[in-house]
Amino acid sequence: MMLLLQEFSYHLPMESLQARMEALARAHRGQVRFYAKSLATGESVELDADEPVRSASTIKLGILVEAFHQAGEGRLPLSGKVVLREEDKVQGSGVLKFLRAPLELTLEDVLTLMVIESDNTATNLAIDQVGLNAVNARFAALGLKNTRLYKKVYKPAEGPLPPDQKEFGLGKTTAREMSRLMEEAARDERMTAILKGQQNRNMIPRYIEAGLDASEGGAIVANKTGALDAQRSDVGAVFSPAGTILVSAFTDGNEDQRWTCENEAEGLIAQLAKTVFDSWGRKK
Repeated sequence: MMLLLQEFSYHLPMESLQARMEALARAHRGQVRFYAKSLATGESVELDADEPVRSASTIKLGILVEAFHQAGEGRLPLSGKVVLREEDKVQGSGVLKFLRAPLELTLEDVLTLMVIESDNTATNLAIDQVGLNAVNARFAALGLKNTRLYKKVYKPAEGPLPPDQKEFGLGKTTAREMSRLMEEAARDERMTAILKGQQNRNMIPRYIEAGLDASEGGAIVANKTGALDAQRSDVGAVFSPAGTILVSAFTDGNEDQRWTCENEAEGLIAQLAKTVFDSWGRKK
């Protein structure tokens, strides 16, 4: 009887991907918003993917996308010079605040630091070059109705802000819309190269990026993270053996607010990404 039961259980269908994602989210001590899509098959999975969320630093992806659009149209050379002044420096993540000013960089240098180190000073320099209104116009052109960059980082706004800015802070988005923005970035090799250099590998890339070529069974991830005390987020393009997978994960209201690699929300996002990768990313 035991052998029969074991043999029967072996052939039971696997729990659906949606059910596994929901179980992971239920076990988390905080809110979870998630969207993933296989560009190869069109399959998708979501958890409250249209609920507006605090973007934190994932909104910097939008600045990158708009900068490259302007560069492609010949309006903004990536080799153009940007001068860092002492008064440009702001607190938080990044390295430019530690460097001696004045310092001359290229716009591409600034965009790279904005992404790979989530440099807040570089972000503000990029906004000066690209234009905050232009970034939001790009969101509108892409059909992103709930994605908006409100202001510079750690700088007062230059005009009146909508009432919901106090709730969302630097910017707002949804898991679905941020994946659409990553899809736009993933089409461009130069943007993808910058995003692959993003230094925080503790969320989407953690369990699926083996440092191998995708043809050898590993995955290469281009991503942009975000973090606040009670918030962790990551949006990425996973270049897998079975094609590109978009992953967009946002957590908030997290009980675990540690700024360490053991943070529970970071572990959850890593597990959600691995679950999707195991279902869609491996060659059949």
